[in-house]
Amino acid sequence: MTESDIWFQDPYAAFAQGRQAAGPSFVPALGAWVVARHDDVLEVLRRAEEFSSANTLPRDDMLPEAVRAELADSIGGRPVVVNSDGPAHRRYRAPLLAGLTPARVGQLVPWIGERAAELVDGFTQHGAGRVEFVGQYTSILAGETIGRLIGLEPADVAKAVDGTTQALIMYFFPVGDEHKAQAARKFAEMRAMLDGYVRARHGEPREDLCSALVATLAPDGGELTLEQRHEIGSNVLNLFIAGFITATPLLGTMVLNLLRHREQWELLCAKPELIPAAVEEAIRYDTSMQSVRRLTTAPVTLAGVEIPAGATLLVALASANRDPDAHDRPDTFDITRPPNEATTRHVSFGHGPHACVGAQLFREEAQATLRVLTERLPNLRLAPQEAGAMGRSAVPRDGSLQQLNLVW
Repeated sequence: MTESDIWFQDPYAAFAQGRQAAGPSFVPALGAWVVARHDDVLEVLRRAEEFSSANTLPRDDMLPEAVRAELADSIGGRPVVVNSDGPAHRRYRAPLLAGLTPARVGQLVPWIGERAAELVDGFTQHGAGRVEFVGQYTSILAGETIGRLIGLEPADVAKAVDGTTQALIMYFFPVGDEHKAQAARKFAEMRAMLDGYVRARHGEPREDLCSALVATLAPDGGELTLEQRHEIGSNVLNLFIAGFITATPLLGTMVLNLLRHREQWELLCAKPELIPAAVEEAIRYDTSMQSVRRLTTAPVTLAGVEIPAGATLLVALASANRDPDAHDRPDTFDITRPPNEATTRHVSFGHGPHACVGAQLFREEAQATLRVLTERLPNLRLAPQEAGAMGRSAVPRDGSLQQLNLVW
């Protein structure tokens, strides 16, 4: 296995090696300084002025010319909440915080529970004792939930999910320029669809996050300028993509790891009061956002290691979650961990100024999923030889769990 392969095929082994170093280490195969230890990860995430988020997302200008041409006339490509700093970041974050309060998320909880039950009913009644769980459950629930918050019509959620898939192909997948250009054309259609929502909500606001973003980013009430459409459209698009690509694999890997550890699944079925703890342990044990990127704004010293200005850091959230200095028996999947350890020390949702605003929303999706599965399918198990089809990425694990076959 080459140095590059270990980061994609066995990332936790690579992280364990990284934690043995005295501080961050430069990994040529990744072109980045890897921050692997729990305390160092927290420090980077706290020091946002020195460790910028500007390189968190790929940019359109990094794409091949033929691919960029397909996006040239589309609305989007501007800074968003996850790749901005300082006042701009606070401006983009404010409407999301207002729209994702515990009370607002709580209003959605009954619908999430009902939809989770409907999806399980759908594949138990027609699935002949077998289901591909990612395609028939996690991607649907994740897409519909974030789509509902944004205010998308149900018929448009599938279009947004397809556009998200095309964006991942375009920015992350090792395919040829022609394939990337095809993906860019479909991604441009998603951008156009969301621009339509932005313009519609500007004229007739509703109780949704799209309207909240419009009201915050275009408060003067006049006709939207082209630049305002670019800015708002970019942030609406980012909100959907972020909600979808994090929740989809997290829901899947949660079920995968519970079924891999059969005694844990059976314990959960017998004691459903452990569901909140099981969700936190699943998030800690195997998070979909393995790492986030940061960029040094000046020469910095981290854990005694000097890092130059303009350096890329790969801040390994998943490694921090397996650090023995932060977690007892870190490589053991245990849903009975003390609640304070499970909920306060994992960094799956980040930390500091850029901590995930949708963390509670995911927790509600995950808890609803476990409630319905343990109640209705206690005999659920992995299909023979099933290991879960993972994507190749050291950052979002690109939808990560791309396929999971279950039987009962």
